[in-house]
Amino acid sequence: MKTARVAFSGAIHTASPSKGGGLCLEDGRIVADEDVVWLPPFDVGTIIALGLNYASHAKELAFNAQEEPLAFLKGPGTLLGHRGATRRPADVKFMHYECELAVVIGRPGKNVARADAMRHVAGYCIANDYAIRDYLENWYRPNLRVKNRDGATVLGPWFVDAADVADPAELELRTFVNGKLSQQGNTRDLIFDIPYLIEYLSSFMTLAPGDVILTGTPEGVVNVMPGDEVVCEIDGLGRLVNSIAADDAFGRP
Repeated sequence: MKTARVAFSGAIHTASPSKGGGLCLEDGRIVADEDVVWLPPFDVGTIIALGLNYASHAKELAFNAQEEPLAFLKGPGTLLGHRGATRRPADVKFMHYECELAVVIGRPGKNVARADAMRHVAGYCIANDYAIRDYLENWYRPNLRVKNRDGATVLGPWFVDAADVADPAELELRTFVNGKLSQQGNTRDLIFDIPYLIEYLSSFMTLAPGDVILTGTPEGVVNVMPGDEVVCEIDGLGRLVNSIAADDAFGRP
């Protein structure tokens, strides 16, 4: 089952794809995709992000594979929904997308064994987690200006139940910039897979329903500019559309 959260006519609604096109709200109304404001598709708790979790991307950035996951937390202000606009500051030279599989926790977990890890997964969605390389001090310690920027973590469009994803370890990821394929990978190439990450994270923190793990991005990140449209696709999860906007669109000089 696929569900979304949208704002329409002064209220927030749960929505699902309509067979005839558009969205079906929970009250039965059918609305067009462009007539709603898309929100992150579930109530988000703690956002846990992984860096350098694909060997190809680590190689792209001239880093050796890690012995332990590079994990960091993100604040709620970073979140943005499908079809939203992400700001590119005027003074930066290199800003790039990161198409990622987002794993949504459905059951509380502490000291979860690897064999039981997938029982704690409620479902999945697509994430596009932007980064600005100009501000990066250390790939092993991403700083706040790189990874906690307002509106720089796009989630959606759908939350897809875990039962409807046959094998999350075998999903193709693709990113298109202005219609041109620029990034492609597969979750089978994760250095630290989903069960490992749940076991690792729950060994020192309690995972709660709504917590989301952003599992990292493969190689193929390129610089994006104001006016660009970035589309991230993951098999079975849909197409997450996002645009890049300049400072003046946000009331900045």
